Amino acid sequence: MKKIAIATGIAATILLAALSSFAQTQSREDILKQIEAKRAELNVLENRFLSPSEEDKAKYADFLREPNTGLVRLLPREKFDSSRDVRLTIGGGGAFYSFTRLTHEYGQGSDIELEQGNLSTGFAGADYGIMTNIGDTPLENVTIDAASFLANHVPADDEPKARIEQRKWGQGTTADGTSYRERQLAKVNSTYLLRSVSYDRSDLLVAFRVVRIDDDDSVTILWKLLKKYPTPRLARN
Repeated sequence: MKKIAIATGIAATILLAALSSFAQTQSREDILKQIEAKRAELNVLENRFLSPSEEDKAKYADFLREPNTGLVRLLPREKFDSSRDVRLTIGGGGAFYSFTRLTHEYGQGSDIELEQGNLSTGFAGADYGIMTNIGDTPLENVTIDAASFLANHVPADDEPKARIEQRKWGQGTTADGTSYRERQLAKVNSTYLLRSVSYDRSDLLVAFRVVRIDDDDSVTILWKLLKKYPTPRLARN
């Protein structure tokens, strides 16, 4: 037994020495290639984690064949953002989404965010947005006529006015008996109307429906673009 233990110790020492030697001979370029390869693998896993369920994809397949539609999962920011306990590498932790750029990556003109069970908009600088919950309305039945207040809004053309608009919408607005706010509670089988203004990037009107809330508090939404407006420009002082 003593001989076996000695032999095992010698083998382990040789192996550690070999690994140490290999690590020392690796160039920084080789290490960078390994990092890039691992990052690519991680991106694949994160995309799979962010993807809506196969069940939902199949259920809404006909709707998704229409132009300017989509199905997307939002992750709760309090759980998956880079500053939290469970971290994803994607900016914003999968909590944000841009309906024009079709990306979760924060900082690309994001239109919507999920945090603490709430959906919100209008959270970047002088950009702003507002939304309303119109209840259990089939998304197929929602047209721009159902969103006349949002559809007819004209974005401010200078920074002071834009900031006033942002504050006003953040505090909430009521028009024709309907309440509009920057934040709405995410409810399954509820349909929402959203107007999102991102200066020098996009201005759009979207209808979306919460079709699933999973055990990890992620929210799956089905959406369609009602109207895309000319890119708003802001005169900054």
